[in-house]
Amino acid sequence: MGTSKAASSGKKMSPTAKGYLVLLLLVFVSWAIFKVLTPHNFGSPANMLSYFQASLIASAGAVGFYFVLVMGMFDFSIGANIILSTIIGCKLAAGLGMGYAGLIIGCIVTGALVGLANGIFYVKLRIPSMIVTTGLALIYESLANIIAGGMEQTLPSNLRMFGKMPGNIILAVIVFIVAYLILNYTKIGTYTYAIGSNEFIAKNMGINVNKYKVLAFVISGAFLGAMAVLTISYGSSMVAVTGMASMSRNFIPTMGCFFGVAFKKYGIPLQAIIIGEFMINIIFFGFIALGAPTAIQDVITGLALLIIITLTTKVVKGEIVK
Repeated sequence: MGTSKAASSGKKMSPTAKGYLVLLLLVFVSWAIFKVLTPHNFGSPANMLSYFQASLIASAGAVGFYFVLVMGMFDFSIGANIILSTIIGCKLAAGLGMGYAGLIIGCIVTGALVGLANGIFYVKLRIPSMIVTTGLALIYESLANIIAGGMEQTLPSNLRMFGKMPGNIILAVIVFIVAYLILNYTKIGTYTYAIGSNEFIAKNMGINVNKYKVLAFVISGAFLGAMAVLTISYGSSMVAVTGMASMSRNFIPTMGCFFGVAFKKYGIPLQAIIIGEFMINIIFFGFIALGAPTAIQDVITGLALLIIITLTTKVVKGEIVK
């Protein structure tokens, strides 16, 4: 009797394996639906590789934003950060002739400084992070517009190594490894989960909660800076915007992060972000292949992703949803 119980428990699928299985099933179903609907111009191996490369851009920023989101905070300045970081990186790389060093340092340092400002204003003002970062986004947009001088910033063709293989793959892998190491092998990662689980208990344990909240924003900003490098390298140019027009860039990294939070229970949050972003791109390019209007694409994509997150996130009775 005891032997049979042990055997049955030994055959039980591990949470990690279950998480991967669910993710891969979601990717397959997304691909299969659009492949059936438009078999000739969607889902070929070459297309799938292109979708994956496009998804790496948002994934690079999303794995950093996870540190903020898992603590229960939010950031509406993601798009403004990317635009400002890109423009400064472009100015240093091309305008000042600093090449790749200027591009990488300019984007990542700017992103981290934006994150630092977000974190400091959030802990000092003691108002919701959504309100703080929305107000700051307007400032970042204005700064980007002033620095750009109202002109489109273009990255020279000889500095676009990170916009194609293998440069984009190499940079993305480095970003993912760094995020994984910070989250799983440092005090910052441990405290991130502690604060996210119960901020009150974390304070009683002696954790400087405000310090690590600021650090979470800095880390997020630095990774958004890496996303800026991939963005300008892939798209080659960037235009400064005003009036919160940068908000449209918030959506894809944020949705990828929701996958990370949903699959945290399986122990694979960062992996879920990467695969989730890939699935989002499959859906996006699927609608393009169908020739669907942009408004319809946004509505159906949003609903589909909300359903997926709802189905993969089980709320325990009595748990506070924040």
